[in-house]
Amino acid sequence: MEPATHAQLPRPDFDDAAAWVAEHLGDLTLEGPSGVVASPRFRGGQTAADAALEAFDVSGYARSRSGVWPPSRRGASGLSPYIRYGLLPLPRVWRAAGEGGDARDVKKFQDELLWQEYARHLYARVGGGMRSPLRYDVPKREPWTDPWPREMGCMDAVVGELERDGWAVNQTRMWLASQWTIRAGHPWRDGDDAMFAHLLDGSRAANRLGWQWTVGAGTGKPYGFSRWQVEKRAPAFCKRCALREACPIQDWPEEQRGSKVDEDPRVRRDPDVDGTTGPRDVAIGRWGGASDDPETPEAVWLTAESLGDADPALAAHPDLPAVFVFDAPLLARLRLSGKRLVFLAETLADLASRRTVELHRGDPVAVLSGRAVAATYAPIPGWRRRASSIAPVEVHPWPWLAWPRDGSLASYSAWRKQLPR
Repeated sequence: MEPATHAQLPRPDFDDAAAWVAEHLGDLTLEGPSGVVASPRFRGGQTAADAALEAFDVSGYARSRSGVWPPSRRGASGLSPYIRYGLLPLPRVWRAAGEGGDARDVKKFQDELLWQEYARHLYARVGGGMRSPLRYDVPKREPWTDPWPREMGCMDAVVGELERDGWAVNQTRMWLASQWTIRAGHPWRDGDDAMFAHLLDGSRAANRLGWQWTVGAGTGKPYGFSRWQVEKRAPAFCKRCALREACPIQDWPEEQRGSKVDEDPRVRRDPDVDGTTGPRDVAIGRWGGASDDPETPEAVWLTAESLGDADPALAAHPDLPAVFVFDAPLLARLRLSGKRLVFLAETLADLASRRTVELHRGDPVAVLSGRAVAATYAPIPGWRRRASSIAPVEVHPWPWLAWPRDGSLASYSAWRKQLPR
């Protein structure tokens, strides 16, 4: 049980963020204090995000985005951790991608950004409802002992990268989801949680939607992982696999379509599109209350959804301290990999090199209640719950790539049809 105290934390050192996390947050991590390490692939912070976007070349993306191995064949941008924490807002990445490159590559990359936006729209609308199958049940199977058997060369490589780097390309995320559920018969929600714990870009919106579509809960047609995909995308995995002569995924899995379920009615129609969207202009006055006699903010409340320099509330108040609370009760329940917390600590340390940053460990409501804070709306249920108690005195609009509408989110294509041309 997390102690009731709400400690203010010292500023982390960017170059030794892992030691800082081990000391101050290690007991909340998946590995424990002694196992906290940084991702060898990604560094947190606006500085790293800006450099990654500057280095990204969209050329060849349409052809190579599904490449797996060797890494030189991959076209994946590697921007997702920075997008996840608002260091690179989707509108900025969209504009950067459109500044050059072949039209086919730009369109394919921007389609992937729209998928991220679609996931955010769906999660903002139904929230925890995404823990239930969106449209179809996943057929029950007799489970294997191990959902990701490491004796399989492909699983060993992909799970190893996930656990070491906190990242995986989209193609191998589909392999992991299909192997966990369609092949091994384990519940997809458990697999979603296992992957979420390690991914630096772990988002309940995108991660959960990806699992739903891969295992067939969104479409009724599961993605069938087999040796064919591995031979096509990463033949080296099969060549060095101890099971290459007795491959357990040699053949295409037997297709089992799930039965339709009663949809959450909000999937088809949003009864509160304004609540989903958040304010379109800066909302002045205690959030959820009257705006008479507005208070002046004394700090900016930051959340993990929006930690970049372009966060609207931060940008509007460059002289105010930024306050971030490591939500100890939530982290104790989630048990995320220490790599994710190191990435956050690096991000906050980088921000602290440019402005005052105040860090806490505890319950955000207990830490911030009574303080006059400005904040940026975040399209997640957790933000809305906490904001109803913290009552920010100023709430800035979320930087949507496409403003939510009240129409159907039953499929990506249905959502796309509603977008302005």
